Amino acid sequence: MRIPVSEAKGQLTELVRRAEAGDEVILTRHGLPAVRLVPVAAAPDRKARRALLEAVRASGATKAAAGPGAARSQDFLYGDDGLPG
Repeated sequence: MRIPVSEAKGQLTELVRRAEAGDEVILTRHGLPAVRLVPVAAAPDRKARRALLEAVRASGATKAAAGPGAARSQDFLYGDDGLPG
């Protein structure tokens, strides 16, 4: 639904209700889209945030691969004599 801002002033309550119900409400100025009314998504509660964080950690742990130790990571830069190779 597209409606000019000038007309929306008198219908704001109805437009908000329609947006909350899932209708796309676009306010226009001079025939061009200016604003879209959308419902605010409910913020996740503490328990939901904790569950999401744990899921991300678990996913990362399964994808992590062990690599060479950092202590010897630059050995390939030096020859057997300890000088740059």
